[in-house]
Amino acid sequence: MSTTVTAHPQLTRVQAVTARLAGRFSFTRLHLQVAVGALWLLDGALQAQPFMFTRGFATQIIAPTGQGQPGVVAGPVHLGSTIIAAHPVVWNVLFAAAQILLGVGLILARGRAARVALAASIGWALGVWYLGEGLSGLASGHASLVSGAPGSALLYAIFAAAAWPRRGTSGQVPASWLLPVWALLWIVAAGYQLLPGQDTGTALAGLLSSGGGDPHWLASLDAPVASWMSGNGALAVSGLAALELLVGLGALSRRTRTWSLAIGLVVILAIWVLGQDLGQLYSGRATDPNSAPLIALMAIVLIGARSSTPRTPT
Repeated sequence: MSTTVTAHPQLTRVQAVTARLAGRFSFTRLHLQVAVGALWLLDGALQAQPFMFTRGFATQIIAPTGQGQPGVVAGPVHLGSTIIAAHPVVWNVLFAAAQILLGVGLILARGRAARVALAASIGWALGVWYLGEGLSGLASGHASLVSGAPGSALLYAIFAAAAWPRRGTSGQVPASWLLPVWALLWIVAAGYQLLPGQDTGTALAGLLSSGGGDPHWLASLDAPVASWMSGNGALAVSGLAALELLVGLGALSRRTRTWSLAIGLVVILAIWVLGQDLGQLYSGRATDPNSAPLIALMAIVLIGARSSTPRTPT
């Protein structure tokens, strides 16, 4: 007796649409390299803003990142800010030029030159993360996805490492370890969100309420959300931590991986708008777009990498 298996028409239709999208959308190491280059160009342009050529760049942007940090972080940060404050124009010209050169190099370089540019990007990014961002507050225990953890510069270094080209092949997807990094990022974020000092609705609402200067439409979005969080602290904190944990754990299973990436992408974009205020790119004092767009880029990279990977028909 023979058995005939008939494919479900709705499932077949979904598979056809997925295959069509997979054929049109892919993300390779070269794409990621160029994306990192574009980000460095943006940072270089932001570094060329008039405020950055004043002592305020050192005293109001760099120095505060060392506050409340262990001495191994606070000491170098304060020393660096003091050195920069002494000659802000000279240092800022060097910073802006270095980031623009990195951007151009990553966009144009191929082969061995690409490896040199990527290595330089990793070194510069880690230096900025330590001395300019104070490890994004991770060493102090006061860090949150909402406020910008784990730090834009660290994500630049991770992307550059994931884009490192291999010899003899082309069109490679980014490094496979980028998916565990995505999972770890969200799981650790959930743990940090529950630490003392940021495990209350008031603390979470404070991250959404900036000191002023936001466009009216953006402030009108932040205010009601912050007000709700203040009045529903336990629900807001536990809900955010649970959502972060589910996104991280979901990436570890093949069945829920796509959902993890999709939900994480939506959540992090909401955080960029409500928590990070679009990186305050409108303020004249932003040095980068903040971490949320980079985490969103990681989701897009991973979705594109999955589309680029040949799959065995089922």
